[in-house]
Amino acid sequence: MGFLRTYAGRHGKLFLTAVLFVLIESLCDLMQPTIMAMIIDVGVAEGRMEYVWKMGGIMLLVTAFGAIAASTRNIIASHVSQKFGTELRNDLFRKIQTLSFENIDKFERASLVTRLTNDVTQVQNFMNGLMRIFVKAPILCIGSLVMAGRLNPRLALVLAVVVPIVLMLVALNMKIGFPRFMRVQRALDRVNSVMREYLSGVRVVKAFNRFDYEVNKFNDANVEYKDRSVTVMRAMSVFNPAIMLTVNFGIVAVLWFGGRGVSTNHIELGHIIAFINYMTMILFSLMTISMVFNMFVRARASATRINEVFQQENTMQWEANRVGLEASAGRVDFENVSFSYEGERGEPAVRNVSFTCLPGETVGIIGSTGSGKTTLVSLIPRFYDVSSGTVKVDGVDVKQMDPAAVREHIAIVPQKSVLFTGTILENIQWGRDGATEEEVRHAAEMAQAHSFISELPEGYEARLGQKGVNLSGGQKQRVSIARALVRKPRILILDDCTSAVDVSTEAKIKEALRTYARGLTCLIIAQRITSVVDADKIVVLDDGQVVGIGKHEQLMSECSVYQEIYRSQVGREAHEPHVQAQ
Repeated sequence: MGFLRTYAGRHGKLFLTAVLFVLIESLCDLMQPTIMAMIIDVGVAEGRMEYVWKMGGIMLLVTAFGAIAASTRNIIASHVSQKFGTELRNDLFRKIQTLSFENIDKFERASLVTRLTNDVTQVQNFMNGLMRIFVKAPILCIGSLVMAGRLNPRLALVLAVVVPIVLMLVALNMKIGFPRFMRVQRALDRVNSVMREYLSGVRVVKAFNRFDYEVNKFNDANVEYKDRSVTVMRAMSVFNPAIMLTVNFGIVAVLWFGGRGVSTNHIELGHIIAFINYMTMILFSLMTISMVFNMFVRARASATRINEVFQQENTMQWEANRVGLEASAGRVDFENVSFSYEGERGEPAVRNVSFTCLPGETVGIIGSTGSGKTTLVSLIPRFYDVSSGTVKVDGVDVKQMDPAAVREHIAIVPQKSVLFTGTILENIQWGRDGATEEEVRHAAEMAQAHSFISELPEGYEARLGQKGVNLSGGQKQRVSIARALVRKPRILILDDCTSAVDVSTEAKIKEALRTYARGLTCLIIAQRITSVVDADKIVVLDDGQVVGIGKHEQLMSECSVYQEIYRSQVGREAHEPHVQAQ
């Protein structure tokens, strides 16, 4: 995984320090069976109590030294793994933020949440274990093989049979486990997706009394996660007992051949005890290595999923010598613009659109649902790049500019109001860092939000729940408009942002904008024809194409699509006198 090399450079020294202390701890553990054999074969067998006391003291010192090394290793490992996990989450979050909508659309939102949380935790835990028991296990295993071989080469032949069998079991464990753990993580994505969807739409669920349906949907996802987890655990559960059985057969063989060697005086009793201790260490090490590979398989699956995000290359490029606009007048040009969410081969959402928005002009964009209104204005701040044609801001192709620099001059009030946990003041100031309370209040007054905010017990310091759950739809829209206005942009995009506001309040907002928007380019996307009827220019979209451009009176006489929208909303009776008056 290429992204891990970055963290190896940052934490390599401390990681190696932790491994050094693991090595010291392992050497201390490896010395003890040999010292015990010497105590038995020399001190006990020959009745030399001073030798027993001497070697016993050395054994205690070795144990204490090993304990100090283990404690130091734990402290370093915990520090490194926690810092690594924190940095990885931050870097992954930053990476997601730098991606274009086209990149992000390749992942489900719940999957990105899982990658930021559970997958990072899996890799972090593996890193922590790597500096603790994971490195210690192979050191103990190899060290025990060496020490046992030096102690008695004949008995070491048992290990020559046992170890290859265990290594084969570990390799098989890894081969079977990896694809299954990938499926487990995808099932976890599904659980998170269902829960996220329910929490975001909990009001609708309550309104339609669809608790049983949602419970069943969550239960299906949860059962799928359980079934896949059980399947992988069943597959993995075979290997540990198999490894234990293989090593225990080895211990039985050591006892059998060692007992015969003792009876014929070819093997000393202390050697048998030390050899069994080494065999026990090997058993512990191999069991740990098997567990390590289980965790490695899971961590590898998680690291693969994290790497999929890091490998995403931002689809938006721009010229290095043209990063943005020093100052924006606010002119926007669409020149034969076409765009498809599915690339060049996909069905265009907008096609061959051409029109100009001049500084200080209010342009209304209207059309039926799915006609491409929101898609079209999303091309101005480079949420997506055009498939063909050109979008220009002040005569410069936006594809030649840094998206962040373009957006400095743009404020958007989205169709779906998005507020954040915090105070109303913080939510409005979110539009522009450093906005004063007076500027916030002025923006709220223009958005017709000041009156209801003032009536709240805490006023502008009133705290909002997630997504502004404690405000009505109309109140959220007005706070969103205030947030955009406090930004003082050159281009203001209002995407059907007054749909939950009554007609009277909408009229007041439009009147305030008319005063505020002098010299400001304002694009208003609307479902209601009354929202754009007095715009300087109205663009009518139908099935992604421009079917009419002009003022209200002009469109009423020339554009059949606009006439149909007018009749459906205002009524045929209102239309007929208007036509007669022409």
